[in-house]
Amino acid sequence: MAGGARGSAPGGARGGAPGGARDGTRGGSPDGLEALEREVIGCRRCPRLVAWREEVARTRRAAFASEEYWGRPVPGFGDPAARVVVLGLAPAAHGGNRTGRVFTGDRSGDWLVAALYRAGLANQPTSRSRDDGLRLRDCRVVAAVRCAPPANRPTPAERDACLPYAVRELELLGQPRVVVCLGAFAWDAALRILAALGCATPRPRRRFGHGAELATERLTLLGCFHPSQQNTFTGKLTEPMLDAVLARATELAAAAPGASDQPSG
Repeated sequence: MAGGARGSAPGGARGGAPGGARDGTRGGSPDGLEALEREVIGCRRCPRLVAWREEVARTRRAAFASEEYWGRPVPGFGDPAARVVVLGLAPAAHGGNRTGRVFTGDRSGDWLVAALYRAGLANQPTSRSRDDGLRLRDCRVVAAVRCAPPANRPTPAERDACLPYAVRELELLGQPRVVVCLGAFAWDAALRILAALGCATPRPRRRFGHGAELATERLTLLGCFHPSQQNTFTGKLTEPMLDAVLARATELAAAAPGASDQPSG
């Protein structure tokens, strides 16, 4: 396996801000999430993804030539009792695949975490490395596919092989209420996750769009353009657009049954 950060898993179940669900009222299973993290990190189900992530970690980008890449699957990160889940596509080759934490060390992560901070879901506006002190509150960030794919394009078979991890992660969170889907791939993956969780969804399937909203008996999906450089540099996604989606997510989470149990500290 390619050289990567050795030792403990990257934050994950321990990534929640102090004060998150300390009274146990919102559920969540930190121990279960830590066990899932270990399983994800050790996954080698998809030969093409294993080969690519490890090749990238061996060759490295010149700007990061002195760094040791993670080069393994990247688990979810954030509050183990989160009600807001942000679902992305996959780790970036020189972002999450390098740092070992989703949306960390690249421009997309800069955009997303700054917006989470503005929404009150993160304790700081930057995401540089696994040990940078970032904590998420009432929010967890996960990827539909846990390995960096070539050309940032997982195959349908790779998506389907990875989706059970996301299904289990949502089950272990206890009471997730909202899934913010970053892009059409994440939206489609979320619909498949809902089906695996036994949630009825409309037919034909609701199409992805920025600001799209789909409420089910268990979760509400919100569509948001992915904070890729292609979208942010061209103005397809602006900070106010991203802020509005996250504001809607926190509004829906606060209005959900049991929201009064949310700790304030």
